[in-house]
Amino acid sequence: MGSRINRRGFVRAGTAASVSLAIGGKAEAAAPQVMQRSAATPVVVSSDNGNVYRNGGSQTAVEKSFQMMMGGSDVLDALVAGVNIVELDPLDTSVGYGGLPNADGVVQLDSSVMHGPKKRAGGVAALEGVRTPSLVAKAVLEQTDHHLLVGEGAQRFARNMGFAIEPDLNTERSRGRWLEWKRRTDPLHYLDPKSRSDAECRVRAEMVAEGLMDGRHQYGTINCDGVNAKGEICGVTTTSGLAWKIPGRVGDSPILGAGLYVNGEVGAAGSTGRGEANLFSLASYQIVENMRLGMHPKDAAIDVCRRIQKNTIEKRLLNDGGHPNFGLEFYVINARGQYAGVSLYEGQRFAVCTEQGARLEPMESLLSGKP
Repeated sequence: MGSRINRRGFVRAGTAASVSLAIGGKAEAAAPQVMQRSAATPVVVSSDNGNVYRNGGSQTAVEKSFQMMMGGSDVLDALVAGVNIVELDPLDTSVGYGGLPNADGVVQLDSSVMHGPKKRAGGVAALEGVRTPSLVAKAVLEQTDHHLLVGEGAQRFARNMGFAIEPDLNTERSRGRWLEWKRRTDPLHYLDPKSRSDAECRVRAEMVAEGLMDGRHQYGTINCDGVNAKGEICGVTTTSGLAWKIPGRVGDSPILGAGLYVNGEVGAAGSTGRGEANLFSLASYQIVENMRLGMHPKDAAIDVCRRIQKNTIEKRLLNDGGHPNFGLEFYVINARGQYAGVSLYEGQRFAVCTEQGARLEPMESLLSGKP
């Protein structure tokens, strides 16, 4: 964020403008002020899995990202290297290798990246066969004039860029979970849409209750955002999407303004949770816009959560209390290094890494209780 103009500078600028009016007889366009970026407090924030999984190594995603960022690496390079740890870890069934597959048992991955200083972005959706979709999204940013590649085209691009294409990204764990889901729901697949939706939600809830699924991984994602001491901001979101989704379904993660948005002068926001609710509100973009208007990261996200609550009117998406029956979480930083984690419902945590180390912190929430 730019440093404020002091009173003397303000008066001087006003005087110069008055002289210009007096001499020229009309308003002349004033020369633009050169605003110096204030120093920022370096920080990396992410969803909680960014400080849980290590893929057999010694560092979590936020630790890796922060270390690289403080060592002088480009912020986006650091963030992508961090989320690669989670993408490659087969124990996290919400992203990358071993992510929970779609209804046909195929792992389809989405990702987006945004580079604040360069004002560039890249994304992929419904990508099959590549364990690290965030790296492919970064290649889209660097090697094309486009923001989003999808499906077979995204896979072809990845192959052209030298990425190994694997025939199947399922692990024994993810395939076993899909087979159990398939066994329970196959007779229901061709009912009317409401019956199918009710059945799938019921089966997912049963599998969570029985310990067969991590409840957080129904919509599984990792978002990771960072700002360095220069105030340079970047972000990345990567996911395997909604568990057992309709093949070809694309959620919010690869869509700019929904699963991720970065304004290099203002801040960044990203999300996990029900992608459709986020897409309808373009929530990450709105959070960053709120910060551009002067709101603190927490207040900016709480405001958007209220909008999402107001936009949720379908009975199938409401609980007995008339509130949304789904979770949605946001991870937010501004250019000064202020940050927040905000969720629709209480009890959630997010990952943070600063010079004091990595930790999980409780998220602020709009609503009490659970969805």
